Amino acid sequence: MRNKLITMKDAVAKYTWDGMTYAHGAALPVGSDSIAFGREMVRQGRKDLNLISNCNSQQSNLLAAVGAVRRIEVGFAGLEVYGFAQGLRRAITSGKTICEDFSNGSIPLRLLGGALNWPFVPATINVGSDEQWCSADNPDEYPAKNKMPEVTDPFTGKTCYAFNVIKPDMAAIHVTMADIYGNAIMLGTEWSRYELSRAAKKVVLQADFIVDTDCIRQFPNLVRIPAEIVDAVVYWPMGVWPQCSVGVYDSDEEHMFAMNKALRTEEGTEEYVEKYVTSYQTREEYLDVIGKDKVDKLNDNPTTFLMDPYRKWILSDDEIKELEGR
Repeated sequence: MRNKLITMKDAVAKYTWDGMTYAHGAALPVGSDSIAFGREMVRQGRKDLNLISNCNSQQSNLLAAVGAVRRIEVGFAGLEVYGFAQGLRRAITSGKTICEDFSNGSIPLRLLGGALNWPFVPATINVGSDEQWCSADNPDEYPAKNKMPEVTDPFTGKTCYAFNVIKPDMAAIHVTMADIYGNAIMLGTEWSRYELSRAAKKVVLQADFIVDTDCIRQFPNLVRIPAEIVDAVVYWPMGVWPQCSVGVYDSDEEHMFAMNKALRTEEGTEEYVEKYVTSYQTREEYLDVIGKDKVDKLNDNPTTFLMDPYRKWILSDDEIKELEGR
């Protein structure tokens, strides 16, 4: 099995392109999402994306704010206590981004269908609501006929409805720890990361920690994403910031509010990108942008004991750099 550990810059350059269908794995708007990967996509100027977001996060908020998203399918578009996602709102209301609305129930079902290579998924939810009848892809058609088309149950002959499956070109999925081959363990809620890892044509993991494979062997029942379906692994500490990674660091509430406020306007977005996206080159410089005091504070939280069983297998930064070939 090959070493799949590469740099963030190389991962985005190799596995993303303009116009692709890109998906990211999130757990609630404050949860574990591959936000650092999204920042690098902004750095490399990706555009015209068809974005799949089971749950909107600051990654989709940022990508939409900079004009990188042509279309988004989203199960939830808010940021909970931090308000509606202002970058996404601006992109949609300006007409730059089409938002096809589904639900947090239907998107995981559609990912499951993609993972199992089904032709479609029988719709057991969203039926009889505007999530069925309203389509941003065909805004003048009401009720929409192709968003959840009618199908016939071959066993009963009854009319029911169907979802199309989701099979993204690539998914960037945050995990708590991974070995260099792509075996990964996630602490906290998974949401649709399990299904997404099987549905996507290519999978890149963004990991808080790189661990020795002995850790994976010790806890095989916790390996929800195996190496066989992973194309690349990226080590990026604090990669979910300003959101949280359970067992590692808490969410940065101050920055969550400030970031959303900045993305409300074009000028604020430009300033944010200059300060928090294009201002660093390395992982060390990225942590400096957040600030040592802030990093230490966020890493001191009530969930950090969850990492205790795994700490002896964590590779050092020097070991990781050697494995990256730099």
